[in-house]
Amino acid sequence: MKNVLSLLIFFAPLIAFSQEEMTLADFYDLAEENYPLSQQTELLEEKSNIEIGNINKAKLPKIDLNAQATYQSEVIRFPLDLPNTGVEPPNKDQYRATLDVNQLIYQGGRIAASTKLKEAELQTQQQQVNVDLYALRLKINQHFFSVLLYQEQKKLQDSKMEELEVNLKEVTTGVKYGAILPSAAQTLQAEILKLEQQLSETNHNRKKALESLGALIAQKLDPDIQLAQPPVDILLEQNGERPEIALFDLQEEQLETSKDVLSKNLYPRISGFGQAGYGNPGLNMLDNSFQDFYMVGIKLSWNIFDWGKTKQEKKKVEVSKQIIATEKETFELNNNIRRKEAQSDIEKLEELLEKDEGIIDLREQVLQSATSQLQNGTIRSSEYITELNNLYEAKVNRELHQTQLNLAKANYNVIKGQ
Repeated sequence: MKNVLSLLIFFAPLIAFSQEEMTLADFYDLAEENYPLSQQTELLEEKSNIEIGNINKAKLPKIDLNAQATYQSEVIRFPLDLPNTGVEPPNKDQYRATLDVNQLIYQGGRIAASTKLKEAELQTQQQQVNVDLYALRLKINQHFFSVLLYQEQKKLQDSKMEELEVNLKEVTTGVKYGAILPSAAQTLQAEILKLEQQLSETNHNRKKALESLGALIAQKLDPDIQLAQPPVDILLEQNGERPEIALFDLQEEQLETSKDVLSKNLYPRISGFGQAGYGNPGLNMLDNSFQDFYMVGIKLSWNIFDWGKTKQEKKKVEVSKQIIATEKETFELNNNIRRKEAQSDIEKLEELLEKDEGIIDLREQVLQSATSQLQNGTIRSSEYITELNNLYEAKVNRELHQTQLNLAKANYNVIKGQ
């Protein structure tokens, strides 16, 4: 018994969480945290840090160990044999092992420029991830409001079921005392069975939409979870900015940074070098024996003329920037069109909702009269069911229009970047 209580205490927070209402903003946050793509942000940073580390390693000395053994068909010889000189020609088989060290002294800021370019690339790539994650919001909206619509439909169906059961009880009493024909009760029973089918279909549809919604946040949602209606007073004129705009700006900055790297490539490179070795022959080619040797020096490397390659590369960068500018302009144009379409849908649905309220008021009055007539046996049950279905259809239309309105507003916010 003690173990059972401990388990209940442990799982109590999980049970409470699964039953609480979740908002649309909750799903946005969970998608950004749990969707597989969100892991790329840290992975891209890790990859960039490795690349920057490798770039900075160019500041460290380069150390190479080399060894070779050769045999050659001819060697250096004096054209005349000089008596009493003791100079012998080198051996045709020669051996050499060296340790070479090169240290970059001046590189014209290439390393710093390349590091800055990698940082700009990282920001662009991470912003692309943000853009892709932001695009999930439209999918989340669709599934969220689908679940919400089925949730509200079930409430209406439950309410209709209660009303049918109450009237069936009244009609059954009337049949018992001969005031109402038995067919009236049978008609109501058939309508209840039909409504049970609709409830079953609604539950299955809601479960399917809930599974799709859970897949977007990489979590399995409790079937009994309730979604909270979002506020209807969304500020349509509130300013916002789509993450795509920031992506275009970062792409332009990255291209501008790449121009600096191209410029730095024209600067001279100065490096120091040293070599220590052992071989036969050594540096003294006239000494035909194994010797140790060393050499130190400084080297200048400068590509003073690249046939206009750097100039053309910079020109290509400028063209790329113009391409991005046109893409940004196109995106803003299309996004404004979508925003105006969404705003038009909002205005249309608000008008429909105003009509829905009037229709429901009238249908409720008609049903109230039909209910009284049914209980008194003055109308057939089929006539009553017709009026009940009319009222139910009007209420379903209102919930449908309300959900569509909230969906249109949520999509409007996503389109505008709020």
